[in-house]
Amino acid sequence: MTALSGRNQSVREQPLSPHLSVYKPIPTMVMSILHRITGVALYFSAPFIVSWIVAVASGPSLFKTANGFFCSLIGQFILFIYSWTLIHHMIGGIKHLIQDTGVALGRSVSTKVARLHIPTSIALTTLVWVLSDARITGFGL
Repeated sequence: MTALSGRNQSVREQPLSPHLSVYKPIPTMVMSILHRITGVALYFSAPFIVSWIVAVASGPSLFKTANGFFCSLIGQFILFIYSWTLIHHMIGGIKHLIQDTGVALGRSVSTKVARLHIPTSIALTTLVWVLSDARITGFGL
């Protein structure tokens, strides 16, 4: 006798843990998933950034090679995406720290914060890059 024999067999069996395809994507869910993705991306890209730091410590010739790559168009693109990922993940972490205190847990507030998450991370990343470029070219603060 199986565990299901006492149940009405005409009832459609539901999974115990519904898959993501069951749920309608909402901003808080999307930001939660994106927060996890950016965390994984930061983990796997850390050796890439560390290699640049090691090149600085290893001497001028290795640094020139590494810096040549990071100053190229593809290197700049990679660094821009890395900085966006870092800022986006940091904003999500700050949001989690605030919510851990019991603040901003309501549905409307959480949704508003989730909708502001991507534009804020893009704006902050752009600001960082504009200010760093201005400092490098001599037009900085």
